[in-house]
Amino acid sequence: MSKMTGVTYSSFGKQLQLFKQPKIFVGTLIIAVLLVGGLFAPLIAPFDPNKQNLDLAMLAPQWLSGPHVLGTDPLGRDVLSRLIYGARVSLIIGIAVALLSGFIGVTLGSVSGYFSGRTDLIIQKIVEVMWAFPPLLFAIAVIAFLGQSLVVLIAALVLQRWIPYCRVARAQALSLRARDFVEAARALGATDGRILVHHIVPNLIPTSLVIGTFAMAAAIISEASLSFLGLGVPRSIPTWGSMLSDARAHISTSWWLPVFPGLFILVTVLGINLLGDGLRDHLDPKLSRAGNH
Repeated sequence: MSKMTGVTYSSFGKQLQLFKQPKIFVGTLIIAVLLVGGLFAPLIAPFDPNKQNLDLAMLAPQWLSGPHVLGTDPLGRDVLSRLIYGARVSLIIGIAVALLSGFIGVTLGSVSGYFSGRTDLIIQKIVEVMWAFPPLLFAIAVIAFLGQSLVVLIAALVLQRWIPYCRVARAQALSLRARDFVEAARALGATDGRILVHHIVPNLIPTSLVIGTFAMAAAIISEASLSFLGLGVPRSIPTWGSMLSDARAHISTSWWLPVFPGLFILVTVLGINLLGDGLRDHLDPKLSRAGNH
């Protein structure tokens, strides 16, 4: 019993050591704050994000001296409330794109690298064809054809975000398939499917986590870009990109309209990139030491 307790405390201590790294701590803190804001937006937001009041239009930030802390937009909607609800949309899209892209990319990459030969050739040709299209233009074409909705937007971003996972997973699978533990499993009669699920894919997860953080940041930027162009989610749903788009006509007179959505996008992407960079240093100490030298 004491040995089990010691192992538990040891593993818990290692997890705490992980969060002592500045990059991981700051990145996790930023993401945690945004997650709490997005999940509990109806409780945290001071106003309905779509409630209009033309009598209060274009109010400058009142900070702590009034109810509209970050001001209002041309329709009298509270900027802070729209920012909080916008975090929900950005995080849903970022997490969904990272998870779906990771599942597709890791699956195809591991199959491609493990089986090699004709299977590898077919999958890599698909990768080359998909990689030939500019990501943002490809997403615009998909949304223009299928219409605007949250599901369509996520699907349009996933269609190319799986490629980095696939390329890295393939390279690792090519190396892992010749390792002794894989040969031992094969000699014991393990099927190819069992080897992939129990021996290949688990060794791809650490690298995929790092790729996933950067894919999440890229998805949030892409969503903001598409919403800015009017091709994101429906306009009735507040997003940071649509807020920037609405602020274009007032950028010279109402500085708070473009500044706050831009800051939220900047801080969110910075936090995710810090977390990904910290995880990369933690999971690949050799790379970290090489960078320090």
